[in-house]
Amino acid sequence: MPNIRSRRRLSAAVCTVLALTGAAACGSSDDGGSGSAGAAHKKVRLVTGVKSDPFYITMSCAAQEEAKAKGMDFTTDGSAQWDVSVQRPLIDSVAAARPDGLLVSPVDTSALTPSLRQIQSSGTKIALVDTEVTDASIGITRVSSDNEKGGRVAADALAKLMNEKGSVIVISVKPGVSTTDARIKGFTEEMSKYPGIKVLPTLYDNDLPATAASQIQSTLAAHPDLGGVFAGNTNTGKGIATGLKQAGKQGAVKVAAFDAEPEEIEALKAGTLQVLVAQDPAGIGRQAVDQLAAAFEGKPVQKSVGTTMVAITKANMGDPSVSKYFYKSDC
Repeated sequence: MPNIRSRRRLSAAVCTVLALTGAAACGSSDDGGSGSAGAAHKKVRLVTGVKSDPFYITMSCAAQEEAKAKGMDFTTDGSAQWDVSVQRPLIDSVAAARPDGLLVSPVDTSALTPSLRQIQSSGTKIALVDTEVTDASIGITRVSSDNEKGGRVAADALAKLMNEKGSVIVISVKPGVSTTDARIKGFTEEMSKYPGIKVLPTLYDNDLPATAASQIQSTLAAHPDLGGVFAGNTNTGKGIATGLKQAGKQGAVKVAAFDAEPEEIEALKAGTLQVLVAQDPAGIGRQAVDQLAAAFEGKPVQKSVGTTMVAITKANMGDPSVSKYFYKSDC
């Protein structure tokens, strides 16, 4: 049996012959143990909207798992609150690091565009996740829910619960956020089909549950016929549930809320919330990583990817095909 040294000499000789004939190329078979060659070891960063939000935690966990399977060097961070001035330093740190890929949920449709354009021009491939910017040239892919459709689903569910009469109000984060703007648009357009329901002017709580709780109580005082509320996101839904409970209107005023984070699930069980329009943040995270991997490998990339949304009620929340969309508070 030849020893190791002679086997290496034989291997080198074979490689030389193959290279001269153009038949093949020899190289190391060690690819780090996982991942495809084009994506393995690529540095990818994720910057989420609000890092403590279960929606983004669920997205981050799934993206991290998918990136690990592909052998990527993956890290994640997020804003402490939904604010351009808070997210901008995170974006600037990405610009300085110049990673191979960036998954980002911009907290404004335009304010961060110059920074993202600079990052993209330096060679970083950008995937917009959940939220978007209006500049269509930013990002090789955009992965999100059909938020306008989700708003329509919420409107139809509320109208039915309200017996198609009374007043209804939307409480959301702030204007200029692509996802919640689309939800409001879908909701208000769909509600126009119900002439017996009056849609009150939209209120914005700056993503603060305490503000949403105060706003719903003020609305109740001004509009005794209030029959329904549409909460634009997780924190707003939590605040509305608290405000209704404090006002003794739990269950009397019907609530459709976006997302399915743990406190909202508990509120659904308790009857404070009646409908949750759940997104698939895990699917968003996985799909975005997959699209970046495709770009690294020179494969086709989907410019736009839509993910599943599910209407969750007290009646169907025990179904495994529904409960799998509940959000996580940690990995």
